[in-house]
This record gives sequence, structure tokens and C-alpha cells, in this order.
Amino acid sequence: MEHAVTPSSRLSLNARVSAAILCLAVPSLLASEYADLKRTEPVPATEKIPVFDFVRPALFSDVQLNHTGTQVGAIVPGDNDHTSLITYDLVGQKLDGVSAPTGDRDIASFEWLDGDRLVYLISEKKIAGRALFLSSAGKLSVAEQVGAQGADGTIQILDNPPEDRTNLLVNLKGFNWRYDHPEMINAVNHGSLVTRYPELKTDHGFNNAFFADKMGQLAFGITQQDGILTLSKLSGDDWTKCPEDVDQIDIVGSGDNPGEILVLGPRDGTAPRPLEFMDATTGTAKDVLLQDKGYDFDFQRIYRDPASHNIVGAYYNRAAPRVVWFTEAYRNLQALVDKLFPNQVVRIEGMDDAGKVLLISNTSDHQPVVYSWVNLEKHTSGLIKNSQPWIDPKRMQAMGIIKYTTQEGRQLDAYITLPAGASKKNPPPMVVIPPSIRGERWTWGYDPEVQFLASRGYAVLQPNIRSSVGYGWMFPEQDLWDFRKQSDDVTRAAKKAIEMGLVDKNRVAIMGTSFGGYLAVAGTTFDPGLYKCAISVSALYDWGKYISEDKYLQYTDTTYSRYLYKLGNPATNSAKYDAISPLPHASQCKSALLLTWGEFDNPELISQSKDMASAVEHAGVHVETLSYLDEADGVRHLAHKVDLYQHIEDFLAKNL
Repeated sequence: MEHAVTPSSRLSLNARVSAAILCLAVPSLLASEYADLKRTEPVPATEKIPVFDFVRPALFSDVQLNHTGTQVGAIVPGDNDHTSLITYDLVGQKLDGVSAPTGDRDIASFEWLDGDRLVYLISEKKIAGRALFLSSAGKLSVAEQVGAQGADGTIQILDNPPEDRTNLLVNLKGFNWRYDHPEMINAVNHGSLVTRYPELKTDHGFNNAFFADKMGQLAFGITQQDGILTLSKLSGDDWTKCPEDVDQIDIVGSGDNPGEILVLGPRDGTAPRPLEFMDATTGTAKDVLLQDKGYDFDFQRIYRDPASHNIVGAYYNRAAPRVVWFTEAYRNLQALVDKLFPNQVVRIEGMDDAGKVLLISNTSDHQPVVYSWVNLEKHTSGLIKNSQPWIDPKRMQAMGIIKYTTQEGRQLDAYITLPAGASKKNPPPMVVIPPSIRGERWTWGYDPEVQFLASRGYAVLQPNIRSSVGYGWMFPEQDLWDFRKQSDDVTRAAKKAIEMGLVDKNRVAIMGTSFGGYLAVAGTTFDPGLYKCAISVSALYDWGKYISEDKYLQYTDTTYSRYLYKLGNPATNSAKYDAISPLPHASQCKSALLLTWGEFDNPELISQSKDMASAVEHAGVHVETLSYLDEADGVRHLAHKVDLYQHIEDFLAKNL
């Protein structure tokens, strides 16, 4: 490809974007330490990289190309730890930006309607979309509210129909209604109602999800009743239940034809599950789109052609990220952009409707994501933005892949990052980080938490476990709910790294958030002596108590009945719950603990965190606790992130 954009002009373009963004994005946070947000250069190589550089928000995220290939939009850091929206005119090289209204509000996401107009969602306390606004690139300061707003509900953008992009398919969740309300609204006509779809009702259950067909029209819904998932198809003015067993397949989305879904087929224990089309009405499997030799498809992304709207590619993870294209034209495009960034993971993030302009990203284990544009017609390309320019790739550490074996003899991937200077003669201490949610999968690439710990001299092990997507074909479905086996997976991965002589066996820690926090504390009680210390954020430690104490959640929380259905009733299965819960076994813990929660977390979670701390402290083990206001399910506010990771650094230094 000819690069008509010279290096000097490319730098000039990037400099203009940087300068303009800084005018929008320089925050006035707590104190002088946050003045460092103005800095976009790495600290000198002679200085320790500050915690701040690993937790501060990326300059660009949720980057999207408009439908005419002339504008790029992105979420950027705004004042006082809030996010703003910017658009950049690739032709006129003009930048525009807008921030959310005052208060603890952010611009959470946006969607291009056409070449200039877009809609964006406002969130409160970094949790959910509360209001929808319409605006235009170059005039972002002028916006019109087009979606409902209320303290009891949220708005979800489902799709934007390509045949009429002034319309928007949205889902109104919880506005004092029992069921979600999918609607088609006209975004440029004050949010006027175009179509109100019939309610998808259950006797005493929930709406779990809705999704559209390839043309952006509402097509399917998933409900849950008594923990059982059901797929329904919209047929005219009514919903029809489909015969698929949603526990035996995983629904990825709609297919290319009416009434068709794309699914991961049933597991048979002998080969990875096929990604295949299925007739939703009959449950009959159709064409196989993809079947890897070693991994299930992991739902990373399905790519649709902007003209035909058919599925033409799939992004997924093997041991490392991979893309598969189903047409020769897209395979040639991928080969073209791969040449621009050798030895990097290069992704086609978007394309204009004419197929002439590409938005691409590149990244590696050393390099945070960088965004660029490619004009296929003019044979030109240029840099848009390095998302984290303050990170020096030369100071980041390589991520390696090791295999470990489960108790059944299955091999799973774990990722290990060693600090500078580590060797078998000089083995470093190790921090193990399990997945944060059931089903989460670690993969090869840049991870700020990992690089922070490596910069402090720790090896970092990220084990995938049997519930991580990609491995489902290897295990029976009930294993995805066997938390004790998943804890054993983490233990086996840690012991494998120790056996390889990569780390100091006497200095091993474990840390995690949510389900990963549970696995961290479970490791200290079920495998006492393996870990010197553990860190857990917003986790449960007694599953039976959670189910028993929070019966009211059966009316408000879809996960409650799902756990009850999959794990059984704690009143009649107490031994099972006791076996997976670390709190009843707190006396076995010999590891120092740092337990953290948010004051907006589930009250039972907060109670269990305090009970766990008290029980372990009573057994003579060192315990530290932290709680943060306005946080739930982890730590999202920047000041809290900085504080948490400073505590983590101090805690590990003291105990490891």
C-alpha cells in the first residue's frame, strides 16, 4: 500500500487531535497528583512508572467510524473523572466534543445514525444508561433528548436499522414495569414512537435479552423462569416459543436469513462445538460457519459486511487472538492491514458503507491499542490516536503461554508475565489472577493490571479455567457450575508455574474481583499454605447464605433463580454449598487478606466480607479491609482505583 500521508504530516494530525482532546479532557480531580493527567508522554526510563499511569482512562475508547467514512467518534476522559464524547473530521481535520450534564454522570456510549448525526447515552454513577440524546458532529454542544429518563429505569440501544437510520431499536428496562419494553423510536423526530412491540411475558420470570435480525428489526428474545432459559421468536404481533434447549446451546445472535440464529452447537465431549446457523422455529442445525480444532468460539465479535449485512468474519481467541474471514475479499483486506503493523494483533474495527475507508486497531502484549484509518481508494493511511501514549512499550514485559492439566487430564491455557530480571536463578514472587466472572477468558495482549504488577517485580499468572469460554466442549455442562473444581483449576495452574521453576514457590499471592475474588479467598481456605496472601474485591464467600438470605432477589434479579436452578436449594443441599464456600472454612485460612467492597454492593456481599474478615482475624491471621462510596461490582472511579492499587502495592510488599 502506498502511504501518501508522510510521517511528518501524520504526526501533525495526531498532535492536533491530542491538543484538542486535552482541552476537553484535562480533569480537575482531587489534588495536585492528578495534574499528571495533562501528561501524555511516558515518565523517564529512570523513574518508576506511577500507579496512576496503569489505571488512568484511555484517551480513546469505543472508537467508531461513521457510515460515510468521514468522521470518527470516541469516548474520551472528561472533567472530574467523567467521560466525554468527541468526533474528529478525517477530511477537514476538525475536532468537536461534548460532556455529560453536571453531577456524577458520563457519556457511556454512542451510535452513528449516518454521516453526521449520532445518539449518545448518559449514565449515572458509572453504572447504567439513563437518558438518550441526539446530536451532530461539529455541533455536539447542541443536543436534544430523545429517550425516556427516570430513576427506576435504564435505556439500552439494541440496533440501528440500515434501511432507515433515523430509527433506533431500544430496550427500556425497569421503568416501573415488570417486563422490558423494546421499542422502535425515531431519533430525529423527538424520539417519537414508531413501533411498540408486544411484551414478552413469563408467569413469574424475567426478560434476559432481546436481539435484532441483520436488518435491525426486533426478532428474538430470551426469558428466564425458575432458572430455565427460553428463546422466543417475534411472529407478527406475538411471541412464539422456540424448541431450542438454551442450556445445551449458546446463542451468539441472529443469522443471515429470517428466522435464523447463530449458535454454538451442543457439546459432545469429543470435539470443539461448531459455530453454526440454526432454524429457530424447528431447532434444526443448518450450515457450519466455523469449527476450530481446539477451541469453542468465544463470542468476541461477529463482523457483518456494511453493504449486505451478512456475516463475513469472526474474531475469537485461541491461545492468542485470531480472526477468520469467510470471503476472499476480506482475507485480502486483512493481509493488507497486517503488513502495516507486523507482529501485532490488527483488527478491522469498522468500514464505511461504500467499503472504501477502514478503521483499524493494532495492539500487542507490550502495546496498548492504537487506532488508524486506511483509505482503500486513495491508497493512504494515517494515525488517529494511541489510546495510552504515556505507556512506553519498551518498558512493558512479554506475556507467555503455558499449558496446565486439570484433574481430568484436560489441558487449559494460562498466561504468565515475568518481571524484568527474572530467571530460574532469580525467581520472582508471583501473583495469580483468576477470571473475574464465570465464563471470562484471559487472552494474550496488553493488560494494565498485569503490567503494573510486573513493574513492581512480580510474575503474574492468569489461568483460564473450565468455565472460561473456549473450553466448554471439554467438560459436562454441570462443571460450569462446579465452583470447587474451578478453584482446583486455579490451584493446578499455580502449581504448574511453580514446578516449571519460573517463580519463588514460597512467595505466591492471589487476587481477584467478583467471582475472581471468591476464587482468591477459596484458594486460601481450600489449599492452605499455597498462598502467602490474597486480595479480594466485591466477592461472595458463602453461596448458601447468599441464596438463603436474599430470597427477595427472586423478584428483581435474574441471577438468583439461575443459581437456585443450577446449584440446588441450600436448605436441602447444605453439604454442596458448604463445599464451595470459603466462609464456613475460614479457620483453615493461613494467608493474610485484603478484602474490599463498595458501599453500593449487594448488602449480603458486604455482610459476608465483614464476616470473612472477622473470622480470619479471629483465627490470628492478618486482615485489612477497604470500602468505597458510590461503588458496586468493583471499583470504577479513578480516585478509588488509584487508592486501591496503592493499597495493593503496599499490601503485597508487606506480605509477599
